[in-house]
Amino acid sequence: MPALDSSLLVVTDLDGSLLDHHDYNWEAAREWLTRLQQQHIPVVLCSSKTAAEMIPLQKALGIAGAPFIAENGARVSTGEEQTVRDEPGEAYQALCATLSSLKAQFRFDSFCDFSDADVANFTGLSLADARKSRMREASEVLLWRDDADKLEAFRTALTAHQLSLTQGGRFWHVMPAGCGKGVALAQVLHHLAKNEGFTRTTLGLGDGPNDIPMLEAVDYAVIIKGFSKTPVTLQRSDADRIYRTTHTGPEGWREGLDHFLT
Repeated sequence: MPALDSSLLVVTDLDGSLLDHHDYNWEAAREWLTRLQQQHIPVVLCSSKTAAEMIPLQKALGIAGAPFIAENGARVSTGEEQTVRDEPGEAYQALCATLSSLKAQFRFDSFCDFSDADVANFTGLSLADARKSRMREASEVLLWRDDADKLEAFRTALTAHQLSLTQGGRFWHVMPAGCGKGVALAQVLHHLAKNEGFTRTTLGLGDGPNDIPMLEAVDYAVIIKGFSKTPVTLQRSDADRIYRTTHTGPEGWREGLDHFLT
């Protein structure tokens, strides 16, 4: 079992994991967040959320200044630079233009098609938080409207544009090829090891298919019971380092830490 000391790093998904799938509450995780802070254990948020969403959330959780992984790994902060772009960058605009061209073949909607009010309506976010969720830098969120059997053809079409598709707990996400939560976590860990002079033990928590690369990469993996129709299945064989929770959301998050750290 991992030691509850400053050599540990906790990396966690947000929606459906640390945050409740429906109301985004994290009360059940509060006690553990306090304990981790007291032990000087970094908590790295690793989510499909944007930097604009995650930086204020870090402050609310008491982990401001920690590294974070946003947009499923398409945006990485090592903790030294935590700025938010107010206007869409060229990379995001180009991505939206590519997706627009594919609508002649496939039926889907993306966040760039919606208003803040639209996003608030189908996510349950406040209007202000919906705006932050649309401040994307390197990836796009999709609502798939076409037949499920056309997803592979869509994935192939994206590959031709050096883009990839991953499924989250609620939506589909398009991002540059070669990105992902596992790749991004490796970047963060490399940076920390270079600066700190030692390699941290990692404990990861997630509930959706897009969390699989991260859960494969950590030393200890907590698969939180989720709502995705696609099961979270890992290829790793060290079953004693994998735990599946019986609870969802922050209650499952707490259960996972109780299992490995109590």
